[in-house]
Amino acid sequence: MSEDDRQRWNGRYCEQTGASLEPSRFLQSLADRLPGTGRALDVAGGPGHDALWLARRGLEVTLLDISDVALERAAVAAREAGVPLRGERVDLEAEPLPPGPYSLVLCLNFLSRPLFDVFPKVLAPGGLLVFAQPTRSNLLRNPHPSARFLLEDGELPGLLRGLEVVSYTEGWTGEGRHEARLVATLRPVPGA
Repeated sequence: MSEDDRQRWNGRYCEQTGASLEPSRFLQSLADRLPGTGRALDVAGGPGHDALWLARRGLEVTLLDISDVALERAAVAAREAGVPLRGERVDLEAEPLPPGPYSLVLCLNFLSRPLFDVFPKVLAPGGLLVFAQPTRSNLLRNPHPSARFLLEDGELPGLLRGLEVVSYTEGWTGEGRHEARLVATLRPVPGA
């Protein structure tokens, strides 16, 4: 992403007033599967609604985003909620993910296919990847995101490298989006 992209996202977040800090319904639906302790990485997490929910549950969360405005909003919300939250401004198309290991890596509504080669390297054995992204079928009802930011229908499982699928769904959500949703794990090495 370029500096223009950073400024565009900063502008978008500046325009949002009174935005809800409700976590993703998909993430909430996984509450019983998620770790309650350990480190979590929220990739392209914007103003931190998911990161804050994870921090309240006892995880040590690092939130990554390109937008300074989003990260500042997340920091303010974390202070108000009384939970620790580490925010890092990262251009996910040009800079590496912070080193793991993480018990949980969350990536919702951000698509950078090269990250699928990196996710297994930052996950702890037994750690979970939670990923959701609209597919091309989403364009049947929604003009955004544009095709450039969409998965092909059925593409997501083929992007996994070194991870085992725990659950995978693809279809129309209650929010009116056609999404591919995945939970995958890094299986522990036997005898390690």
